Amino acid sequence: MTLIPANSLRRFTTARVGLGRAGTSLPTAAHLDFQEAHAAARDAVWSALDPVALGLEAPVVQSEARDRREYLLRPDLGRRLREADRARLPRTGGVVVVVADGLCATGVQSQAAALLRALGADWPVVVALQARVALGDDIAHAMGAAAVVVMIGERPGLSAQDSVGLYLTWAPRPGRTDAERNCISNIRPGGLSHADAAAKLHWLLRGARALGASGVALKDDMPAQNRLAP
Repeated sequence: MTLIPANSLRRFTTARVGLGRAGTSLPTAAHLDFQEAHAAARDAVWSALDPVALGLEAPVVQSEARDRREYLLRPDLGRRLREADRARLPRTGGVVVVVADGLCATGVQSQAAALLRALGADWPVVVALQARVALGDDIAHAMGAAAVVVMIGERPGLSAQDSVGLYLTWAPRPGRTDAERNCISNIRPGGLSHADAAAKLHWLLRGARALGASGVALKDDMPAQNRLAP
C-alpha cells in the first residue's frame, strides 16, 4: 500500500491537513489562519439577506423571530411563519421555492438568482427572513403546495461561508421532521455546481411525486454521471 504524505493532499482540498507542527503545537501561521477563519465563520452567522438585491419578484415573509439575536437564541421561532404574513401568500397546488437566509445569508445572496435559473422551472418563489428549514413547511402549507424546496444558507464552516442547501419536502405541513425531507448540500463555487444540484433536485422530485413521500422513504439512486433536463 502506497502512503500519501499529508501535505500533498492540500492540492485537492481546502480542509486543514498537512499543516505541519512546531513541537506539540501548530505552526504560528497555521494557528493564526485558523483564528481568522473561525472569526469569519462567526461573523457570517450574522450576515443579512437583502431581498431587494436578489432581484426576485416574490413576496417577502419573516418567521416569528423578530431579529437575528432572537433567531439564534430561539430556533423554534425560526420554524414558524409570522401570522401577519400568512394571508399575503398566494395559493398554489404545485411546487414552491422558499429562498431563506438560514444560518448564513452570504451564499444565498450571491447564488440564489443563478441557482433558480439552473432549476429551470416556473415555480412560485417566496423570500423568507430569519428562517430555519422547517419554516418552508409552514409557508408551503399556507399556500396549499404539493411540495416545497427550501434554498437556504448553510451553517458556515472554517473554509466556506458561502454554501447553500436545497431541502425537498413532499406534502409539507407544520410538524414535518428532518427525516421527512431530502437535502442537497454544499452548493457553492468549489463545491456542488448549480447544474448538478438542479439535476439532483429534479431526480428526487420525480421520485417523491411517484412515491408520495420524501425523506428516508425516498432513496437517492440517481446515477453518478446522470444529467437530467428540468
